[in-house]
Amino acid sequence: MELKTGMRLRSVSDATEVIVVRAAAGVDLRCGGHPMVQQGTEAAAEPILPGFDGETMMGKRYVDAEVGIELLCTKSGTGALSLGETLLPALGAKPLPASD
Repeated sequence: MELKTGMRLRSVSDATEVIVVRAAAGVDLRCGGHPMVQQGTEAAAEPILPGFDGETMMGKRYVDAEVGIELLCTKSGTGALSLGETLLPALGAKPLPASD
């Protein structure tokens, strides 16, 4: 599936839903070890695969700067987001400047 900015995707293995903030061509986006589908698409429910059972958190951004993809989680779930076999890390908060 070709990802586009603004695309809404959901997991087939749990309740996770994301919005594509920054798209990258030719990526294999998965959640719980299974490919994600567009919202509104019918797909059979699949179990979460071992090793892909990390939590996705609502409001967090998941980024792979090397590939150039950024996702915003709009509904949390129990499956981990990944590009193929590589898990996507949540983007950490930026530290605020010190106020002296």
